Amino acid sequence: MDLLGWVIFIVALMFSVMLHESGHFVAAKKFGMKATRYFVGFGPTVWSTRRGETEYGVKALPLGGFVKIIGMTSMDEVEPEDEARSFRRAPAWQRLIVLGAGSFMHFVLAFVLIFGLALGIGIENDNSTQLGTVAGCVPASAQALNNNSPCVSSDPASPAKLAGLKVGDKVTAFDGVKVSSWTQLADVIKNAHAGSPITITVLRDGRQVTLHTRLAAVKGRSGGYLGIAPAVVFQPAGPIGAIGYAGSAFSQTLTGSVKALGSLPSEVPKLFSKKAASSGNRPLSVVGAAEVTGQAVAANVGWQYKVSFVLLLIASLNIFVGAFNLVPLLPLDGGHIAAVIFESIRSRIARLRRRPDPGLADYRKLVPVSFSIFMIVVFFGVLLLLSNIVNPVSLG
Repeated sequence: MDLLGWVIFIVALMFSVMLHESGHFVAAKKFGMKATRYFVGFGPTVWSTRRGETEYGVKALPLGGFVKIIGMTSMDEVEPEDEARSFRRAPAWQRLIVLGAGSFMHFVLAFVLIFGLALGIGIENDNSTQLGTVAGCVPASAQALNNNSPCVSSDPASPAKLAGLKVGDKVTAFDGVKVSSWTQLADVIKNAHAGSPITITVLRDGRQVTLHTRLAAVKGRSGGYLGIAPAVVFQPAGPIGAIGYAGSAFSQTLTGSVKALGSLPSEVPKLFSKKAASSGNRPLSVVGAAEVTGQAVAANVGWQYKVSFVLLLIASLNIFVGAFNLVPLLPLDGGHIAAVIFESIRSRIARLRRRPDPGLADYRKLVPVSFSIFMIVVFFGVLLLLSNIVNPVSLG
């Protein structure tokens, strides 16, 4: 099952790459530009075929892909008969659409995945008072609790286990206080004193059951400890609700992606630490993302949770890649977009001043900057890759 998760992630990654390049390719063809190559991967060619003026193929290293559109910059050599169909001769608005089409396809795929998840499987709701976990012991410390450390023989039985609580029970009252949500239940447990006797009322198999126990104390954690966690319930949404959920999840993920990019330099010293953040907060490479996908597929949880986790992970990956590609630095798509906008502004100023159009930006001056940025991206990519290998990611 763990291997199946890796396969699912790699296939999804390759599909995302193909979709990105297809965005550039289809937009370029639509505007009459000449695209001579469409490849998935880098390195030596494994397979290729020619259809019309375009060669399609697969290369040995599945680390990305590319579309070759003639005349992308002022540096490219183009046959005189093809110059009219080159990228650089197209109007600025067409070039901007072609450059942005790759990220647009990532965003569309992410939105569709989240929308389909909400509509087909449902939106995850863990605010129910139904129990999904009954802990077997009292953790030795707050850190052991947060790390979900397994029980050892010296750990005392949890109050929930001593009370006889079972997975599937729905808590309706805690020590005489009626509760209807997990937030309410968690608050009353936290405010109760450790060691105090309490009663718990639950619905079990359609009948009401009252149980008794004493709350425990966990070192380094305030409040009482019972040892329960909510069941995850998936509630299918209607089309309107699914659109709202997809829009909200998309905007939150996009905001998180921008923050993650900005905080990446400060995270570098922590990457190889054994106290690294959990996978939910920790920067992931392709290896790390594939690893958590494998763990999710192999986990002993319901199929809805597995599918939900994998789809949201793939959607998040596409949102991050789409946003990253729009960063206005060469050689990213955003860098080329910035160059086209610069050319357009410079051209308009020249017209207002009744001077000749200065033409295309001189990419020869930008090559050193482009190469430096490329090396920085590669450096961070390799660093993340090594950190996820040396300090493996765990879902906990």
